[in-house]
Amino acid sequence: MAQVETFYYDNAIVRKFTYATMLWSVVGMLVGLIAAFQLIMPDLNLGIPYTTFGRIRPLHTNAAIFAFVGNGIFMGVYYSLQRLLKTRMFSNTLSNIHFWGWQLIIVLAAVTLPLGITSSKEYAELEWPIDIAIALVWVVFGINMFGTIIKRRENHMYVAIWFYIATWITVTVLHIGNNIEIPVSATKSYGIFAGVQDALVQWWYGHNAVAFFLTTPYLGLMYYFLPKAANRPVYSYRLSIIHFWALIFIYIWAGPHHLLYTSLPDWAQSLGSVFSIMLIAPSWGGMLNGLLTLRGAWDRVRQDPVLKFMVVAITAYGMATFEGPMLSIKSVNAISHFTDWTIGHVHIGTLGWNGFLTFGILYWLIPRLFNTNLYSLKLANAHFWIGTLGIAFYAIPLYWAGWAQSLMWKEFTPDGFLKYGNFLETVTQIMPMYYLRALGGTLFFAGTLVMIYNLIKTIKQGAFIGDEAAEAPARVATADVHKGEHWHRWIERRPMQMLILSAIAILIGGIIEITPMVMIESNVPKIASVKPYTPLELHGRDLYIREGCVGCHSQMVRPFRSETERYGEYSKSGEYIYDRPFLWGSKRTGPDLHREGGKYPDSWHYNHMVDPQSMSPGSIMPPYPWMLRDEMDLGTLPRKIKVLRSLGTPYPAGFEDRAVADLKEQAAGIAARLRADGIEDEKLEKRDIIALIAYLQRLGTDIKPKAATN
Repeated sequence: MAQVETFYYDNAIVRKFTYATMLWSVVGMLVGLIAAFQLIMPDLNLGIPYTTFGRIRPLHTNAAIFAFVGNGIFMGVYYSLQRLLKTRMFSNTLSNIHFWGWQLIIVLAAVTLPLGITSSKEYAELEWPIDIAIALVWVVFGINMFGTIIKRRENHMYVAIWFYIATWITVTVLHIGNNIEIPVSATKSYGIFAGVQDALVQWWYGHNAVAFFLTTPYLGLMYYFLPKAANRPVYSYRLSIIHFWALIFIYIWAGPHHLLYTSLPDWAQSLGSVFSIMLIAPSWGGMLNGLLTLRGAWDRVRQDPVLKFMVVAITAYGMATFEGPMLSIKSVNAISHFTDWTIGHVHIGTLGWNGFLTFGILYWLIPRLFNTNLYSLKLANAHFWIGTLGIAFYAIPLYWAGWAQSLMWKEFTPDGFLKYGNFLETVTQIMPMYYLRALGGTLFFAGTLVMIYNLIKTIKQGAFIGDEAAEAPARVATADVHKGEHWHRWIERRPMQMLILSAIAILIGGIIEITPMVMIESNVPKIASVKPYTPLELHGRDLYIREGCVGCHSQMVRPFRSETERYGEYSKSGEYIYDRPFLWGSKRTGPDLHREGGKYPDSWHYNHMVDPQSMSPGSIMPPYPWMLRDEMDLGTLPRKIKVLRSLGTPYPAGFEDRAVADLKEQAAGIAARLRADGIEDEKLEKRDIIALIAYLQRLGTDIKPKAATN
């Protein structure tokens, strides 16, 4: 008989991540709410660079995903891991380095993104020094987690830990793979992939950031906290095995469904669609395993706000993981892509699945950390209903807006002309939905504030248990499968084998998808007329990235009659071979810009940045007055040319030495045309607006496009 040992769980680190989760829930939701109101009240952009929608939007996504949800993950992992393994965390020092390092990364994101320091990649906007910091902190977390697993007193690793292990290894692979870049300066870098290749790698990362940061760790938390809250065992052990292995193997293939009908080769698009549709099975297996855990406990669900939050969270997970595969069917994606339908879909997952599960865990966990009861069940129930209404008022109008957008974009008159040839007609039509979306966001944020008040009052009335005493027998290591035991138990006792098998499962799909695009040059055919950007155009493109224009404008004309009539010739993969990063976009709040070059005179673009509504009545784009007064900073231009040449852009040797002179010569030509149209500014050729105009006038002009309606 093994000797019983006394030890202490470390609740101090759990409390730190709990407080951080509470703090960032408010910050993340508030920034998102500001962004929602900016779409209906452009004046809320405030006329300064740091608060525009283009810079606020990535701040919101990073705050919601990595600050709020990220801290929620670590809160739950640090609490559950110790209790599942019957041991204290491996190292207090590593726990604290992890906590403070993660908060530093969040603060750096909160500073750099409003400053326009961004790579523009969805969910990976942070620049290279912060990417390195993320990698280092993530490794610290991994060492601490695996150190804890190794010194465990419990042989068997429960299903939640499987998901934690898969999360750690997959996020490691994704983060490194998508952030291989060459620095230009401390705030600027260029990735090694360009155009179509960059798009494939980015959405391999982007979709699987949703899969392995917003889903798999939360499934681990579901498998631990739901049975604890319900005081019932998980419904099916065998179903959890199928759920885990099928999910991590299939999910990694699904990224290309974000690129349907684009310039990505059809084989890659089809592969993404097939595996995305297959995802319904393991995803719903997990949802059913969660909901059926509550069989016979529905009377408790009606009374307990914790279980209410968890049931709605799991239901939202099921809805989102049904809708995602449906949106991967090409005929459905042809309607949904670039519309607000996608935004509604994403927020069902974020607000419902991640948000509500986190809220449920907070309500369950904090009273136990502080040895007290929840301050007010009535307030918790009020939060539940306010938050649920908030989700409904947020998502349903966006679905409606998405369908309206797509139907209006595609509608033709009996004579064969676009019925709504002016893109802004669709913007005007969906404004009521944007007002309702803002109302929904306000309700959800108000519910979050109610929760914070309730939890603070709970904390104040309790007494924190920093080192929680526990007892367990010392582990007697065994690797054998006992007679009559399920074969999977062998893996569950071997953390390194679990890690290796998880890595193999997620690497297969990534290698098969990405290697042909990277290694086989003919998969991205070159077009002889496509040339590298001039220094002025390159500088303008970097300004476009800085201002977050990709958040509202796509640069991808899909091969639909409605799009070629509206914008011009459909986009070819060879047109993007010098684009680092790719800028195809995910949402059209404004029109596509890939064929923008030459459609309007330079003065139109100048005046459009001064007052968008004067050139485009009904536009919700804010003005950019600083573009007209700021002078171009060309200090890093020679280094940009050198880095891009090292990556294969065919700038001639020594071109960096004359790049500034080349830029000034082209800028003088644009300034002269603007002066001819009556725009007076003695330093006009030095202004940022000149570079931006140069870039916009270049877009889509490397090939001969046919004329477009709009």
